[in-house]
This record gives sequence, structure tokens and C-alpha cells, in this order.
Amino acid sequence: MSFSRRNFLIATGVVAASSSVLTACGGGGGGGSASDTPKVTGSKTMEIPVGTKADSTGPAPEVKGAVKGGTIYSLEQFDMDHLDPAQIYVSTEAAITVPIMRGLTGYKIDDKGGVTLVGDAATDPGTAKDGGKTWVFTLKDGLKWEDGSDVTMDDVRHTFERLFASFITEGPRYVQQWLVGGDKYKGPYEGKHLDSIEIDGKTITFRLSEARGDFNYTLAMRGYSLVPEKHDTKEKYDKQPFSCGPYRIESRSVGKSMTYVRNEHWDPATDPIRNAYPDKFAFSYGFQPLAATDRYIADKGNDQYAVPIFNEVAAERVAQVLTDAELKKRVLTAVDTVTYYWPINTTRITDVKVRQAINWAWPHQQLQTIRGGASTTEIATTILSPVTPGYEKFDLYGTTKKPGGDPAKAKALLKEAGKLGQKLVIAYQQSDNSVKQAVAIKNALEEAGFTVVNKQVDKSTFYTQIGDTDNGFDLFAAGWSPDWPNGYSVFYPCWSGKNIGKGRSNYAQLDDTGVNKAIDAASAITDPEKANKAWGAIDRQIMELAAVVPDYHSIRNWMYGSKVGNVVYDAGNTCVALCKLYAKK
Repeated sequence: MSFSRRNFLIATGVVAASSSVLTACGGGGGGGSASDTPKVTGSKTMEIPVGTKADSTGPAPEVKGAVKGGTIYSLEQFDMDHLDPAQIYVSTEAAITVPIMRGLTGYKIDDKGGVTLVGDAATDPGTAKDGGKTWVFTLKDGLKWEDGSDVTMDDVRHTFERLFASFITEGPRYVQQWLVGGDKYKGPYEGKHLDSIEIDGKTITFRLSEARGDFNYTLAMRGYSLVPEKHDTKEKYDKQPFSCGPYRIESRSVGKSMTYVRNEHWDPATDPIRNAYPDKFAFSYGFQPLAATDRYIADKGNDQYAVPIFNEVAAERVAQVLTDAELKKRVLTAVDTVTYYWPINTTRITDVKVRQAINWAWPHQQLQTIRGGASTTEIATTILSPVTPGYEKFDLYGTTKKPGGDPAKAKALLKEAGKLGQKLVIAYQQSDNSVKQAVAIKNALEEAGFTVVNKQVDKSTFYTQIGDTDNGFDLFAAGWSPDWPNGYSVFYPCWSGKNIGKGRSNYAQLDDTGVNKAIDAASAITDPEKANKAWGAIDRQIMELAAVVPDYHSIRNWMYGSKVGNVVYDAGNTCVALCKLYAKK
């Protein structure tokens, strides 16, 4: 995100039976402890199985003890940059739109936290033919838009054809890359269809230029959720998307709030994924983590019914919350597959020794402390997380031995390169904690011989700005977790030279011939074990080029109100499972 995909803010996480460690932190009497927080290293590798047609049949299993009615609230830092599904590649946007958007496939959560890929709008997770170069899906009967009109096959085809329009710049590019003829297609708005997308009755067929055994996982991304042809307002659709899920947007004040109410035309019999217990969701923006956490701790009024989309327990309150047995009962903790990192703009910082010096100087330990310590993050030395298939453990820049950084080694490299005093412009998001981290980074890099300029970037447009190839930044805070469980969905979008462009996620703009060839070769390997070894080797290859500073792997701690029922983690959509919640009476 992207986080999934671009999952910077919340990332593809993993739970119990399906992928990693998830705990609803609770305690007995006598006080709790933060020492039982799960670790990323040693947690189970993420795996999400493919379900059957029966698994894809609605309604979603009932949540034991759940009741209908009431309102669920949320206190978040910032509004969404995009709500057009084709533009969604940040996990906060993906998370908040689960109740209003449906794709051909999606992720079903069982009562033990396990996640399965199922048909969502489709009758099953799809059928592969020609070794994976052709994929066929059948649309379910009874699907309706929020105005009561039918979801049609024309809508389904239009959803994928509009991905090629010039105004679609921010979302995932997999389908556009793989569809035969996609390199020349300009979108449907001049009345032309793409020949490699065929519809016949209730069936849609995709013809791909390469075999993709994971195409059905790809379509579970929010970026491929359905859009109605008749209500496609092009650029304006980004502000007011049309729903075919259990809720619809009732009101939105950009930057301040958004409210969902029930979509009376949604039929639960068609939906194996979503329950719809609350009458309403009310999202409020502008709350820093500390302010939100203090309100969750106080647990008063409507905050008793509040649950986070993004805001985790603030670093300043981690020790208090995780060592108090009563507070800890209201914390959902999950090991995440995300790696947060700082891409280095290789078009501006072209000398590999300078990039290596940044890595040697990086103040990992100081940053971990600012973020709340080992209960919230594990220091990273690789691009892949330890719970992602293909992970290989290595440490090229002495982080394990010197987690505080090695300024002397860094300065020696700068001298060798003749770059003492090298200016670095660093972009980071506007938040209280980010400011503290930016100061620590500036101090560490200047001790190593760099000249550092820190620049705050508005949170709601951060990824749009760093996604501009001429953004004027040398480093920027980012992060990624697999869009689905393999190395391809990490290394192609973020590190292939083929994915450089405005709105793309190769933020470092790395275009290395050796890396490009390695990614292409690994993509063609069908044996999972051999493919995983290849992805691990690519991780090391990129780190040798020092195109990025891996910062940390995340351990999520979400605190919620005492009257929110069934707060569980949705590993497939990388978030708290909004459509499994209910408001207690």
C-alpha cells in the first residue's frame, strides 16, 4: 500500500493464521507490561490463501455479539489526498474506503483473524488460463450503485479502461502495464475500448502481455475498485466517488470531516467481506497523535465510540498506555510488513559514496526512541520486512553494531568523494513527532559533514509532492509494504527504472541496468522458493547502491474507545477492519 501498496501510513499487515502476529493487548490485574509486545523478526511470514466460490458467497459471517446502530467516530491527522479509486495508492485512503468501494476481488477475514482472497463483486477469485496470460471473472447478480441502478459489465470494463486516462497519475500501474495494447491506449473518453478487455454477458476477460499467476491479488487493491460509467466525473470524481458498498458519503468538508451513512441499495447477500453494523461513520481530521491519544485515554462522550484509521498511540504515551492493564485492553497491536525508509534521489545525489555516507551516519537508535521505542518499531537494515516472502537478513552499514550511526565512517566517505559539506534537502511530513525526528537526522548528518536543509511538506499532499520527478528534494520519508505477498509488488513499483514518472512510486528514481535486469528476471521465475531467493538478492543489490536508508519495521499500536466492539486487524487492506466494528449499546 503503501503501506499495501504504497503503504506509507498504514501498511499491509499480517495476522495470526494468515501472516504475522496480532494481539488484542489486554491484561489481567495488577498492571500490564510492554515487554510482551511482538517482534517483527521471527514473526510468521505473510501468506494469504486463495478462497473458493463458496468463500466468495455472501453474506459475511456475523460477528458474535454485534449489534446494529449507532455511530463510529475517528480522530485523524489529515484528510485524504484522493478518493478516486484509480488514484488511491496510499493505505490510509485504501483503508477509509473499504466501506464504500468494492472490487472484483477482496480480502475476507475469519473469526480467528485469518485472511483469504475471495471474489468480492466477482463470483469467485477468478480463473486463470493460458498459464496466467488470460484471466476471467464473472460479475455477481444483485450489485447496485448508491442510486439503486445496477452495476453493469459496462461499468466493470470502464473501471479498467479509465485507468489509462491522462488525469490518472497516482494509483497503481500493474494492470495498465500488463494489459495487451495498454502501452498505446489513451482511455475510454473518446469512445474507444481496449481490445484486451472483453465482456460477454456477466463475464469479463483480461488478456495480459505476460503470465501473472497473482493477477487476482492485484485486483484486490483499492486502485481497482469499481467506478460507474454514467457517474464518472473524471477529475471531479476524486472528491465524491459513487458507492456500491454498504455505506455512501453523506457529507464531506475537505480537510475537516467526512461522514458515511448507510447505502440502502447494498445487498449483504452479495458481499462475503463486509458487515454493516453502525448506522454512520464520522471521520474528523486535524488531530495530532498526542491529542488523539489523550482523548482515547480519557474515553469520554463520543470518543468512547472512536477508532483510528491512522493515528497510533503517540510516542509520548506509549509507556503509559502499554504498561497500564486497563488502558492496554483497548489497544490493538499488530506486526506489520511495512518498511519505512528514506529514498535518496539518485538523480540529485549521483555519487554512491555520498549515498553510502548517509546510510553510515543515520541515527537509527535516536529515531526509534523518538517514535516510542522498541514497542513500536524495529530498526531496519533491509528493504524487505522480516515477515515478507524473500526477506534475507543482512546489514551493510553497521547498523546493528552502531545503531546510533557512525559519523566518522560517513565523513571519511565524504572526504574520499570530495563532497564534504554536501547539501541535502530533506522533506518530511508536518507532525509534532516528524519535526523531532527531522532535527535528530539533521544533527547526525551535519556531524558527518553534510549541510542539511529540512523542509516540512503538507501531510495531505505529501505523496503527490514527492511523486513529482522534479520535486527538489534529496531525501524524503516514505515506506512500503507488499501490495500482495511477494517481492514483485515491492521491487517493481519502487525500484524498477520502468516505473519512474510523475505520480509513480520509484521515489529514488533509481534506474540501474543491473537492478532492472534482476527485477525482470525474478519476475519470470515461477518457483516460489527460487523467486524469493532472487528478491532477497535484489534487496542487497539496491542496498549496495545505497539508493535508500531503511529506517524501521513497524509494530502497530492502535487505541480505541471502550464502546467500540470487535476491533480487529484487516491484513489484506492493511488497517483496522472498519466493516467488522460495531457500536456497543
